[in-house]
Amino acid sequence: MEAPQSLIGKLYNSYSDGLHFAKPISSLRTNEFDLVRNVLQILQGFSSTMLYWDELGHRFRVRSGIYVSHLSHTSLYHVLNQFTYAATCLKMVESRIQEVKKSVRPPPPTLRAFCCSISTWLTWLRNGALKEEMKVVDSCSLTTPTLLGLSSSLSSLCAGAEFLFQVVQEAIPQAYDETDSPISATAIAVHILNYLYKKLTEVCLVQGGEEDAYRMILHAFVSTLLPYIEGLDSWLYEGILDDPFEEMFFHANKRIAVEESEFWEKSYLLRSAKLDTGRVTNSLLSIKQTNDVSRKEPNDVSGLAKEKGANGRDLDLCPLFMKEIARDIISAGKSLQLVQHTRMTSSVSASGRIAGLSLSEIFCVTLSALIGYGDHISEYFLKEKKIVPLVKSFTGRQKVERSNESFQEMTCSDKEWCKFLVDTMAQKGKANHISCHALGEEVDSFVVEGDELALDGNDILSLGFRPENPAITTSQNFLHANRDAWGPLNLSREFFLPPLNDEGLRQAIFNGSAGSFVATKSTNYTFGFQFGESERDRLKEDVTFLEELFPFPTLLPPFQEDDHVSEVFPFQENSTLPSRTLNWIGRVEPRNTPLPTVILQECLIVFIKKQADCIGRNILSKLLSEWRLLEELEVLRAIYLLGSGDLLQHFLTVVFNKLDKGESLDDDFELNTTLQESIRYSADAALLSTPDSLVVSVTRNNAAIEDDQRGMPLPTSTPRKSRGQNFGIDGLDSLMFTYKVPWPLELIANTEAIKKYNQVMRFLLKVRRAKFVLDKARRWMWKDRSSASINRKHHWLLEQKLLHFVDAFHHYVMDRVYHSAWGELCEGLAAARSLDEVIEIHEAYLMSIQRQCFAVPEKLWALIASRINSILGLALDFYSVQQTLSSGGAVSAIKARCEMEINRIEKQFDDCIAFLVRILSFKLNVGQFPHLADLVTRINYNHFYMSHNGSLINAPGSNAVPSKSGKLFAGQRD
Repeated sequence: MEAPQSLIGKLYNSYSDGLHFAKPISSLRTNEFDLVRNVLQILQGFSSTMLYWDELGHRFRVRSGIYVSHLSHTSLYHVLNQFTYAATCLKMVESRIQEVKKSVRPPPPTLRAFCCSISTWLTWLRNGALKEEMKVVDSCSLTTPTLLGLSSSLSSLCAGAEFLFQVVQEAIPQAYDETDSPISATAIAVHILNYLYKKLTEVCLVQGGEEDAYRMILHAFVSTLLPYIEGLDSWLYEGILDDPFEEMFFHANKRIAVEESEFWEKSYLLRSAKLDTGRVTNSLLSIKQTNDVSRKEPNDVSGLAKEKGANGRDLDLCPLFMKEIARDIISAGKSLQLVQHTRMTSSVSASGRIAGLSLSEIFCVTLSALIGYGDHISEYFLKEKKIVPLVKSFTGRQKVERSNESFQEMTCSDKEWCKFLVDTMAQKGKANHISCHALGEEVDSFVVEGDELALDGNDILSLGFRPENPAITTSQNFLHANRDAWGPLNLSREFFLPPLNDEGLRQAIFNGSAGSFVATKSTNYTFGFQFGESERDRLKEDVTFLEELFPFPTLLPPFQEDDHVSEVFPFQENSTLPSRTLNWIGRVEPRNTPLPTVILQECLIVFIKKQADCIGRNILSKLLSEWRLLEELEVLRAIYLLGSGDLLQHFLTVVFNKLDKGESLDDDFELNTTLQESIRYSADAALLSTPDSLVVSVTRNNAAIEDDQRGMPLPTSTPRKSRGQNFGIDGLDSLMFTYKVPWPLELIANTEAIKKYNQVMRFLLKVRRAKFVLDKARRWMWKDRSSASINRKHHWLLEQKLLHFVDAFHHYVMDRVYHSAWGELCEGLAAARSLDEVIEIHEAYLMSIQRQCFAVPEKLWALIASRINSILGLALDFYSVQQTLSSGGAVSAIKARCEMEINRIEKQFDDCIAFLVRILSFKLNVGQFPHLADLVTRINYNHFYMSHNGSLINAPGSNAVPSKSGKLFAGQRD
């Protein structure tokens, strides 16, 4: 009789159809050992019987229903979830890297280097799981592995997998895979470098157990940065922009040749992009999500979008750590191109190389010293002669005798950066080298005699590193250990086939022909019948010469399965050092974790600045010596600042007389003929290389239109003129003087600079013309000195006022503009360090003389310039009055009209002087611009117009003009 069922039993039966809930399927029962094996397999990227990859869900899943006897379902799945999540992270990383490699457009070098670094870390993490599996298999008979034990031993691997996935997820934008992606290669490179730079800053303050995160980011950052450094190396040391993928932060304008005057400003420009911020942000945030993996959310705004301030604005595509020196880098490369274009020797490029090492090699050595040992060796690299003493200071020394010669043998220290440096310098031919790193075997000696060993031509391996024959480079240990095998490997000894033992065959063939048989007993290919003696000798010489170029050509290098080719074969000009450094970063624990700012400053930026300074010094030396910069600037000064009183004297006299006669200046040929005559017969003609290097043209009012467009005030003329507008004080504004500066100095004195020189020259020509007409008027007045009337004395006083102002202003120009500004220019050029600084100093010089001649489009200078032009125009009007009086102005009506004109001139002069003295004496203006104080001192000489306390002595508009003697000249002004 069956026992009655309990209530719980009845409930079970009603829902389970007779199957008890607590009774699992026996076929799904497993043990921890099998689960451990399955976990280690998925961590290596393989599906297993109990754990499999879900293609739809993009994650590893636990097969439904499995169980172990001693763990509950919840506990088992909780333990397994951490492993499936880590394995999913690694699988997603692998998938993302494969997507990049198989994308429509090939990945640029920076992205490719980043993917290689991630792949390396992926391999290292999975190798950790493989080693753990080997331990489990080997120890299965002794101890039983458990999931909890595996969780403890693989905690760092799981954390590393999660961190690696986060890095890949945030560094590579999903928009890269799109066929119409708006993100350029430059933007991708800048985004990845900026992300790694910021991420390294975050993890550099290492907490306990986070060293792997620092090493992972450091490895990725260094690996990703190396292609950028190689591009900078070719630019800074060769003047070549080697950027086929257009990743660099600047680009070449191929339409501008190096011989053109716009080369410096427009040939190489910073990259900028106009991107749609919303589209970029959405693209960057549309990273593929998975169920469990999605707990790691991407940043709210990724790198590219962060750097965009608003939609449609230009974005400078430059890494954060390069922005401060970006323009210096561009300037250095352009300067190197200029020097190379002028057929200068390559000393500029070679002098910047430190011990013949490339920029990436220096970066790797200094980085390994800083990270691994805290050694700051950049100061030694900056002084190349200290490199060998530096190596010696880290090595032991002992004297050995070999072949009756003394050598200095230095044993490599335990510091890895020292071995890197020694091996690299050996590859560069700086030392006779027995490799410190060849196929995983470390040999701890190298030989140095003095600072550099002379190579022994008798030893086939004296060169050590042979890029043209990699087999020799990789097989040095083998060859040194098997010197007896050199003979059989020798090409010259094994070139010919051995002789054949065919005497019996010959005897059978030539039986009865004794002569032929005696002549040749066997076939000997060395002395065969196909060669004459001379041909055989030449062939042997060719074979010997070929052997010197390619020793042991039949030698096959030995390779192990895990050897990296990049550690054995150098690429282009770089040695195997970058690959070795990256592997070293992955396997050692850093002693220091400095900020990336410190790393870049100590290991990269300081050397970039050194090379930029080296190029700057060389091009400045060439500017001041061979290209004669100062001499050409002196020519410009003599022409446009009227520094040579004799060079344009004849030309200006002719032009002034033509304007005086009312003749127009519209014949370019006539003007240039007069100009060439003036130059040819001048005492300063030697200033110009050829007389026709300076030409003059008539712009036909274009100058005035251009000044008006720039916002510069048009000169204020007097209301009345005796002649047309074109013959007033502005009559010379239509002239444009052009001096052809020889290349490459036209990069400094370009078209814009010549325009500024012309603006200053127009103003100075007005002063020169006013002085010219006042001198001429004074001669007329001197001839008529018999008249001693009060009006005549009035004319003399007004003429003296005008002449005093013009002379004072002329002396101010000669002192401030011609001498002081030139002295400041020379001091600036002496302190300059690059061509960019030279151009800036010259532009500052132009701005200075423009401001001192009041030819800049600013309100203050416009006000002053208008009053000065008015006074210069009044001098021309005064000259017209005196010309009228001296040419027959005896008629009373004419005299009265002339007196009215004199009164008008005097009144306007007093008004202008009062304004100028006030504004020039204003303390704020004088404090900001000291040259204004100099000008007002010259104009207000002996306080003639304004007293010490700032009150005007001669009030404008008065009917009496007091003189210094106290007498009053009555003004008959009606």
